[in-house]
Amino acid sequence: MTLYHRFAAHIDAALDALVASGDLPDGLDRRNVTVEPPRDTSHGDLATNAAMVLAKPAATNPRALADKIAALLGALPEVASVAVAGPGFINMTLTEATWRDELSAIRLQGDAYGRAAPASKPVVNVEYVSANPTGPMHMGHCRGAVVGDALAALLEFSGQTVIREYYVNDAGGQVDTLARSAHLRYREALGADIGEIPEGLYPGDYLIPVGQALAAQYGDRFADAPEDNWLVLFRQQAVAAMLVLIKGDLAKLGIHHDIFASEAELQAAGKPEAAEAELRARDLIYDGVLEAPKGETPDDWEPVVLPLFRSTQFGDDQDRPIRKSTGQWTYFGADLAYHYQKTQTADELIDIWGADHAGTVKRIVAAVNALTHGQKKFDVKLVQMVRLLRAGELVKMSKRSGNFVTLAEVVDEVGKDVVRFTMLTRKADAQMDFDFAKVVEASKDNPVFYVQYAHARIASLHRRAEEAGITCESVDLSQLDTEELALVKFAAQFPRIVETAALAREPHRIAFYLYDLAALFHAAWNVGNDRPDRRFLILDNAPLTCARLFLADAIGQILRSGLGIMGVEAVQEMN
Repeated sequence: MTLYHRFAAHIDAALDALVASGDLPDGLDRRNVTVEPPRDTSHGDLATNAAMVLAKPAATNPRALADKIAALLGALPEVASVAVAGPGFINMTLTEATWRDELSAIRLQGDAYGRAAPASKPVVNVEYVSANPTGPMHMGHCRGAVVGDALAALLEFSGQTVIREYYVNDAGGQVDTLARSAHLRYREALGADIGEIPEGLYPGDYLIPVGQALAAQYGDRFADAPEDNWLVLFRQQAVAAMLVLIKGDLAKLGIHHDIFASEAELQAAGKPEAAEAELRARDLIYDGVLEAPKGETPDDWEPVVLPLFRSTQFGDDQDRPIRKSTGQWTYFGADLAYHYQKTQTADELIDIWGADHAGTVKRIVAAVNALTHGQKKFDVKLVQMVRLLRAGELVKMSKRSGNFVTLAEVVDEVGKDVVRFTMLTRKADAQMDFDFAKVVEASKDNPVFYVQYAHARIASLHRRAEEAGITCESVDLSQLDTEELALVKFAAQFPRIVETAALAREPHRIAFYLYDLAALFHAAWNVGNDRPDRRFLILDNAPLTCARLFLADAIGQILRSGLGIMGVEAVQEMN
């Protein structure tokens, strides 16, 4: 049990005691009672809002209730002092021995510190990337890929079972275009002069090897054949080739999915029909006519009877068609069935989508709500696009034109760790610039460098101690003073940060916390530049050196654990 969980239990016990004494009514909802660091560290180490939350439902004065809770908390051996502030906030200052014990816990537990025990429930399906299989990954896909992968790791660290899934959109018109583009390259491989790539086809050179492979396999069998003879075959093989590219690109980022779910297989298995039948049986799909488009009605618009999902019953703006007038599934109809499939193996669903899909969130949330009778949690996290900057100039991306920056190119240039960390330095729904010069800058303004440099400095301490012949068979933590214990207090927040980040499903919180922890460590290190007595290594004082090394190792452990969640390596030295 971590320190914050322990004090949450202490507060619960104090409230139980007040219930037993008749000072509080039984059965009060305590879910909003918190224990956290006060915003102003001069107020103490921990604060709780228990009196503020419970006073009104208990029909009592919050300040009076706070005094009673404070008296019980003040009797704990871990607590040095308690103060009631304002209308009823309770601030606690813990003993130095408590913080030394927590430092020992960090070192003893190692990479298990802050990690929740694995649980079989809930199973959370995180679907991310899901880029159309029409070419290699480009930087437009990168942020969602990193956010999704880091979120999956964060949820696992917090004890949840996670399924990492990629939805392969291999049943739409874009893969027919891919097949035609591959056929053109196939003819080129056979010696045909294809000239300029026609408008509407994918012009990228990445399709040249696909055409060559098709030519080697089939010879000129399909060179002049009607499209019906080769479209399905070329589509399947081109998609397979693109998935090999995509998986290779993702591997460069350290991303590996558990499942690649095919839309084509989903439709072939009759999953959309099954979802429609389920919803029709509950009168949640009906045959009706959509309203005319708002504003000026197009000349070619005419009312058509379509199967409509009653999404307005679940908070959407209008009912949505699941089929086109041709009988084909709409994108929403297929997506509805896909999410129905995911609910069969998961208790909770999380989708990572580009912000340009924001307009479709309500309808798919409505569909999952309907299909699961509101029993399964579903969350869509929107990720804003990233602007690439080189020499101050915007780098434009377009897969169809073939003029785009691939993810592999960027990883090869700046490194996996730089890409992953940078993508988590802002909230996912906030705009971001990726400046090729700034992300490799060796400065405090570059969070990637700053955090990794902190870990590298810690690793260097052991090398230097070994060179100096310092060995630490036992450690006396009473050597650490108040300034050094301030580092422990911040490090001890790690389990709480993990828990709150997982609940909010915001992995960027880990990056923010690591930057702040690194800043505190660097500040402590830099004090030693002016004051030799504050250095981590005091060659003529082995007991103090060993205590400070112990402290530094604990900070290093927290940095490693946080970076591990982010999928970033904790380096031993900086080149």
